[in-house]
Amino acid sequence: MQALLAQLLVGLINGSFYALLSLGLAVIFGMLNIINFAHGALYMMGAFCAYFLLNVLGIGYWYALIIAPIVVGLFGILLERTMLQWLSGLDHLYGLLLTFGLGLIIQGVFQNYFGSSGLPYAIPEELRGGINLGFMFLPVYRGWVVVFSLAVCLLTWFLIERTQLGAYLRAATENPTLVRAFGINVPRMITLTYGLGVGLAALAGVLSAPINQVRPLMGADLIIVVFAVVVIGGMGSIMGSIITGFALGIIEGLTKYFYPEASNTVVFVLMVLVLLIKPAGLTGRTA
Repeated sequence: MQALLAQLLVGLINGSFYALLSLGLAVIFGMLNIINFAHGALYMMGAFCAYFLLNVLGIGYWYALIIAPIVVGLFGILLERTMLQWLSGLDHLYGLLLTFGLGLIIQGVFQNYFGSSGLPYAIPEELRGGINLGFMFLPVYRGWVVVFSLAVCLLTWFLIERTQLGAYLRAATENPTLVRAFGINVPRMITLTYGLGVGLAALAGVLSAPINQVRPLMGADLIIVVFAVVVIGGMGSIMGSIITGFALGIIEGLTKYFYPEASNTVVFVLMVLVLLIKPAGLTGRTA
């Protein structure tokens, strides 16, 4: 039982990262119609930003949770303004190829300077230790990751689905000409939306740094699984990405306990089954 609960905890933690990353992808695709394959590299940049803040500037974890998403989000805005905006209205394949190339370049630059080995990032003093639940020992930091990720995901969903700003964003993707007629700067909204999606990836990188260490390939190891999560939940579906991210993390944890050999493929098997039954994803809508 302890081993089962331990694997469920690991699955829930992985699900937290899946949910945050797939949420960023869903926001970018749902609002901008861009398949952002550079998401893994931007997630890695968030972790490295936290590492530099701590080891170069002496700025700790709590401030890094705010500063790193802003810094990487501004970098994402720069990418959108200089490159991605020119792909508006073109086939999704162009955006996928461009962001895939950008991801490889960013990853290659970091790998050239820092190699492939992991750099340690200390857990903040306030989140060290653990809690004895009787049936298992819960590390405080891992519990914090799950709770904080869920809170951020729900807040993002509320912002996009239940506020006037979110209504403007959704309207801008459906009928930008009409939204411009109301005096709203649509290109600026699109740019800020891309920055928000990239910032969510960077935030996941900061949360991951004390658990998985900081390394250039950390995004490459995760991005394919995250894309599978987005496809299963439904491309562009905010709540679908959140629910599917956490659920698939738990399913992956259960698979590691009952049949470890299939733990690396169970997500893709589920993706194939979902696409066969409902090509638009579990919560996606057909065109």
